[in-house]
Amino acid sequence: MNAEELERHRRELHVHCYRLLGSYHEAEDLVQETFLRAWRKRETPPDNLKAWLYKIATNACLDFLRANPRRPEPREAPIAADEGLSWPVSAHVPWLQPYPDHLLNAVIERETIELAFLVAIQHLPARQRAVVILRDVLGWSAAETAEALDTTVTAVKSALQRARPVLKEHLPAQRMNAASADELAVVRTYIRALEEGDPAVLPALLKADVWQTMPPAPLWILGRDAFVSSWGPQMAGEGSWGDWRVLPARVNRQPAIAAYLRRPGEELFSPFWLGVFRMDGPLISQITTFGHELFPDLHLPDSFSGAGSSYAHD
Repeated sequence: MNAEELERHRRELHVHCYRLLGSYHEAEDLVQETFLRAWRKRETPPDNLKAWLYKIATNACLDFLRANPRRPEPREAPIAADEGLSWPVSAHVPWLQPYPDHLLNAVIERETIELAFLVAIQHLPARQRAVVILRDVLGWSAAETAEALDTTVTAVKSALQRARPVLKEHLPAQRMNAASADELAVVRTYIRALEEGDPAVLPALLKADVWQTMPPAPLWILGRDAFVSSWGPQMAGEGSWGDWRVLPARVNRQPAIAAYLRRPGEELFSPFWLGVFRMDGPLISQITTFGHELFPDLHLPDSFSGAGSSYAHD
């Protein structure tokens, strides 16, 4: 076994650690830890290198979670909400980060990487989470999973039996379908609305019970009217807000937009936020808004100048 053999498995191990941790950057650290542990044992290479690396990565993540325990936090009252809408079941996951689509292998299914799945699986204890990922996502047998986790087949089956109802409770009733032309149309219209400062366009794009979260902040908004009234002034460039330019993006097999702001008196558009859409048919049902920390990983520019968007108006 040499370093080149390890590197061939880097990306799939990164996705595996990401599912376990919910954090893109922590997953990078744990892949490095996996390679370090594997390199220390390089004199006794296994028969199945890939399975061996998955075992090391899984246990490295479990060790990390034991040393850094965390649980989703109870959701506080929304900063704005429409009357009569029920709160979502899932709690606040402040460590959640998106995953760039261009780094995902083509065989990775949307429902195993979308943000809703990442949030739901964070509600499981760490070992149950590992069992679900090894059994239901990677398709390992109960015996293979038990060997990876140094436990018994009976314990694996029991963990899976306890985990599945929790996942069902926290996953949306309607899973996302494959990417469609509707998504592209929504993204284009949303970009145009933001760049032209026209929040009146938004209601036609949003479900009545749309909700927005903003990890790592606990802030969230519930309802179409509340969302439009909260973000309308920002979109229209009122007060200290200025002009927006927006680029399309994709993370976690979901449509997203990267927003850049040029405040009054500034020359360049600077990175501001990344909005990830969850679609329910042709409408947006959920928006998860992150900071701009992952823009470089998404191959997005640090800043730019220009009078118009090359995307929204082409």
